[in-house]
Parts: sequence; structure tokens; C-alpha cells
Amino acid sequence: MILESLNFLTKYDNSFIPLSELVMLLWCYFAVVFMDPGTVPPNWKPAADEERGEVDPLNGVELSNLQSDPANQRFRYCRKCSQPKPPRCHHCSVCGRCVLKMDHHCVWVVNCVGALNYKYFLLFLVYTFLETTLVTISLLPHFKTYFSDGEIPGTPGTLATTFLTFVLNLAFSLSVLGFLVLHVSLVASNTTTIEAYEKKTTSKWRYDLGRRKNFEQVFGMDKRYWFIPAYSEEDIRRMPVLQGLEYPSTPDFNAQEF
Repeated sequence: MILESLNFLTKYDNSFIPLSELVMLLWCYFAVVFMDPGTVPPNWKPAADEERGEVDPLNGVELSNLQSDPANQRFRYCRKCSQPKPPRCHHCSVCGRCVLKMDHHCVWVVNCVGALNYKYFLLFLVYTFLETTLVTISLLPHFKTYFSDGEIPGTPGTLATTFLTFVLNLAFSLSVLGFLVLHVSLVASNTTTIEAYEKKTTSKWRYDLGRRKNFEQVFGMDKRYWFIPAYSEEDIRRMPVLQGLEYPSTPDFNAQEF
């Protein structure tokens, strides 16, 4: 729809074509599609298992018991994958595997949105909103001619295309805006869509470190990379959270764990 709208706009004014936003939109889209959202490493073990060593590892029953114990929220076990699950990891029934910090399975990108591609998904929403909004604004003067008293220029096919393109872009822009606002609120509280549903029964969220740190856990600390679907090598090295396996908790929760 966006590409058709841009092709149509070239007939009116090339200055209205936001090529930079289109390039970023496509870059972010393909990054979400082809980037693995994050899977549990084959040899990953919870901290308690590492303390016991290879001779006496935790079995599935013990991990299940730990998972059911509220005092041991770090130890989780997936019965479908028959393997331990890192914190904030969930099993995707569509992909048939556990996804690190899973947010949801998105049919639009034919992929899960998880720890390793969540930033790319958010940027895809941002640039999609900007693109559709710019197209809508560009078409607004032509759309207003439908309600004027003068003669409307153009063939019937062109007029129908203008009207339909404006309405579709406006509706799509508003729907993406609502979705974007939802995810901005999730980032601000360091929560995924799944966790937002789960934490309704808790009074305080263990991973809420403040808006600044919550933002950095998704977008990184290097400001130069905030608006592109990539991370700096320094951020990848300094921030284990970007790998989807380790997540710092608030001091109150850290004190309860030990």
C-alpha cells in the first residue's frame, strides 16, 4: 500500500516523496523478518544447575518444582522443549520453540518478536507511522478538492485512486499510532506484551529500573544507533541484556533472591 501511494504521488510532486523514511522502513522491516528473535543456547543452564555441576545436574522435575516456587522465579522449565528457560523467555506455539524475552508472534513479519529484534520491530512501527502520515498529508490537498465547488481535475480512475489511497493511509496511520503508543508504554516500564498480562497480579515489576535504563535495555546506550536497526559493538560487549539471557532486577528483588 505504501509503495503504491508513493508511486501515485510522483505524478503530483516529487518533493513529497519521503525516500529516507521509506529506506529506513524497508531496512527495519527486513531486519525484523530475517533476524532471529533469540533462542535458548543448547548448553544453557540456570545458576543453580551450574553450582551443582555436571555430575549432579537439575532434572526436569526439580526445575518444575523450582518454577512453581515464587521464591525461585529465576528457575523455569519448558515442558514442550524439555529444557530450562532463561528469565523472561516464553514458548511460541507457532514457531514451536522458546523465544528469549518473547513479546508476541507477529503475522505481518512472519516471525516472533523477541530480545534480538524487538528494537527493529519498534523502529519499523515508527517509520511506518511516519511514512503513512507523510503520504496522508501529501494527499490532503487533493482529497479536499472533492468537497470544493470547483471542477475536480483528473480522470475518474485517478480520482478514485486518490480518494482510496488517502483513506487507507489515514486509517493505517492511526492504527499504527495506537500500536506504537502501546509499545512505548511497554518499553517505559520494561515490559513485554506477554509480561504486561502476567504482571497484573503483581504490585511491583521486578525489571522496572526507571525509564532511562528501561529504554537503554532495548535501544542500547549509544545514541548514534538509536534510530537504526543495529547495535554498536561497544553496547553488545557492555550490555549482556541485549543478548536476552541476563536481566538486572530492582534492588528489592535482588535482595529477595539471595
